[in-house]
Amino acid sequence: MQGKFFIRPILASLLVMGALGTANIATASISVSQSTDGIVAVVNDKIILKSELVAATAALAAEYQANNVSATPLQIQRSALDGLITHKLQLGIIERAGVTPNEEVINRQMLQIAQSRGLNSLTELQSTLDAQQRGSYAALRQQLIEDAAIAALWQHQVSSRVEISDQEVQAFLNSPDAAQIMQPQYRLIHIRVPYKTNANTKEKALAQKAADQVAKTLQNGESLSQTLNKVSHEPQLQGADTGFINQSSLPRHLTEQVTKLSAGGVAQIATNDGIDVVKLVQKNEQGRMLIPEWQTSHILARVDATQSNEMAEQKINALYNELQRGANFAELAATYSDDAGSAGQRGSLGWVGEDQMVPEFEAVMKNTEKGDYSTPFRSQFGWHILKVDNARERDVTAQYRNNAARELLFNRIAPQAQEDWIQEMRAAAHIEIFE
Repeated sequence: MQGKFFIRPILASLLVMGALGTANIATASISVSQSTDGIVAVVNDKIILKSELVAATAALAAEYQANNVSATPLQIQRSALDGLITHKLQLGIIERAGVTPNEEVINRQMLQIAQSRGLNSLTELQSTLDAQQRGSYAALRQQLIEDAAIAALWQHQVSSRVEISDQEVQAFLNSPDAAQIMQPQYRLIHIRVPYKTNANTKEKALAQKAADQVAKTLQNGESLSQTLNKVSHEPQLQGADTGFINQSSLPRHLTEQVTKLSAGGVAQIATNDGIDVVKLVQKNEQGRMLIPEWQTSHILARVDATQSNEMAEQKINALYNELQRGANFAELAATYSDDAGSAGQRGSLGWVGEDQMVPEFEAVMKNTEKGDYSTPFRSQFGWHILKVDNARERDVTAQYRNNAARELLFNRIAPQAQEDWIQEMRAAAHIEIFE
């Protein structure tokens, strides 16, 4: 149920669950600067290059600094190397299992990254990233694929070692500890106007000017993507819709200001890295969880080997003209829609929630009035017309409480289960570190 504040380089795959043991390691001495062949370690049939370790060490050092974690350069380097070793072991398991990525999920994540940067398509994201550094788009995509595979592997391995019964969940919900999962929740639009840590007065003034523009735009009711597109600033603005998050999960520097806001209110908070502008979209005082749903029907003109984009567009426009002349939507869907599954239901898709449909479909669905149908639009499947038959907010508080309790109990047990799994992986592996 919780959203993320910023989409940034993912360090989890380098830092998988903290300190690792040193079993089966050929030597404890690490001297990257002495490496002449570029290889600092061998993990089964994989290698770790000096450049990988340098990048991982720099990323971990930045993470430590941001979180005020004290460590020597050697400790940071050793932790980064441990993370890379675990990363290589996990990738080896994934490759041997023949795991293939879900392209639709990866594309959705890439599109979310694009939108967080004020871009409207994957093509724009690729052009922007590759203009900054050639190959950056492909590298980001590969990183998302690896992270998704590792997360699935972690979930499978650790969850199989952790059992939480319904009785344990109910006992937790009946205990005083349950209060922590029913705290106030906040949905925010969070935009950072960044500047360098050592920014001068002029740079900070330019950032403040951009932050004022962001705040004014949000107060005028503009969306996240509209705001990011409207306000220009270098370095580039970063932003996200957080979804509902518990008060205890708010970043510490935002908590005081956010808890004072009323729905629709906007605040600015200066940090060492920039100015955070937050808009409180919605506040849930009682911890109730309501999710929006739309009862939706659609007509699809599929684009595939048998029907070109031009043919599909011509077909959907003809059907749209029929609707405007008073034709019955359900009858047209049953007769002409290329989606065989929903055509058999006279176009009905039933009740649809957020994140269940491709982004283009969801965006049009959310902006179509109840009882009305949309203009034709394109998705990866072809051309659609959709109709919103009804809309509602479904109360899933009980389900949310049960899931939150199970997740909290899981998180208490998981670290030890994960440590056991990691040690088993390392014990069965050949790991050699070169001086």
